[in-house]
Amino acid sequence: MKSVDVEAKVLEKEATREVMSRYKNETYQVANVIIKDDTGQIKLTLWNEMIGQVNENDTVKVENGYVTSFRGEIQLNVGRYGKLTVM
Repeated sequence: MKSVDVEAKVLEKEATREVMSRYKNETYQVANVIIKDDTGQIKLTLWNEMIGQVNENDTVKVENGYVTSFRGEIQLNVGRYGKLTVM
């Protein structure tokens, strides 16, 4: 699903981990947070500088995000064309 807009509260923030790029010889920082709104909860994947912007109990707004399935789990991603705002 594309063009997803969500405003939700951060319930939990997982530890940051490093992942290796499939295409370049680079490593990236990645962390998942669980967010919840009136419709339910979902895992939001944060990359690099986004990780430090978000903490538990923050309210975040994702604009133009997208939803994918990774390892059988539905996840929300901000992506290249999306925007993350901490309110």
